[in-house]
Amino acid sequence: MIDMTHIPVLMNESIEALDIKPAGTYVDATLGGGGHTRQILDRLTTGRLYAIDKDDYALERARRELSDHRLTLIKSDFRYISERLFELGAPSPNGVLFDLGVSSFQLDDGERGFSYMHDAPLDMRMDRNSGKSARDVVNEMPAAELMKVISEYGEERYASRIATAIDRERKIKPIETTFELSQIIKDAMPAHARNEKQHPAKRTFQAIRIEVNDELAAVGEAVEKASDMLAPGGRIAVITFHSLEDRIVKKIFQQMAKGCICPPDFPQCVCGIKPKLKIINSKPYLPSDDEITKNPRSRSAKLRAAERL
Repeated sequence: MIDMTHIPVLMNESIEALDIKPAGTYVDATLGGGGHTRQILDRLTTGRLYAIDKDDYALERARRELSDHRLTLIKSDFRYISERLFELGAPSPNGVLFDLGVSSFQLDDGERGFSYMHDAPLDMRMDRNSGKSARDVVNEMPAAELMKVISEYGEERYASRIATAIDRERKIKPIETTFELSQIIKDAMPAHARNEKQHPAKRTFQAIRIEVNDELAAVGEAVEKASDMLAPGGRIAVITFHSLEDRIVKKIFQQMAKGCICPPDFPQCVCGIKPKLKIINSKPYLPSDDEITKNPRSRSAKLRAAERL
């Protein structure tokens, strides 16, 4: 039995940012363990909530634990958020929430291959029925591309050493498990780096997970679509756990709040693009010390929110 326990991050801040109306229409674009979903449902009367996930386990659990006539579950990548809601004839939502972290049940399920703390086949797919797996990336991606992925998505300063070590080992035999990969990463790093508080494989595993699930491209696409489809006065709230994700969200919000894309030296606007959003918090909300103590995985979380004009 998989433990589906998941501690939602920045719960109070995200629910407050959505400014939920009891009769409104809302979208939880990242159902996960269902924590935020429950809180939104608790605040609805005649309203409706659409919850999206591409992970079968999350959807199966929600069907058992969150059975509610006001809730519609959707299996999909959240990058298709507007397409899925259009197919269902849903009205423009009054709020959309994204929690971009990997759910605890995914990390803690040894079979999923997300974690360096459990020995498992390399997988890391959110949707286990589609796309390339971590095994494919680790064993088939050219070394130069693999180094770039580890460097950019993992912000790993030893990316070159790690990619070289992976390339050397996979030429001997395919790398099959999380423990195999973790050991190769540790052995490739200098001794002082192995003794840091953070596990030496953390950044590389994160980078491979992002590559496997095309997470950064999906984030940009989904946040733009969700912002566009909001009803006037509707809110979008996005919780990120990676600096690159946060940068993408910040840039989208800033551009949509600015509107005009004319060069700065133009005497007047000729593009005609009007602002679509009002940024609610110029600096992201961060977890409190108390939340970090109770849930160390919340440490890197940031919440940005905006309102549709």
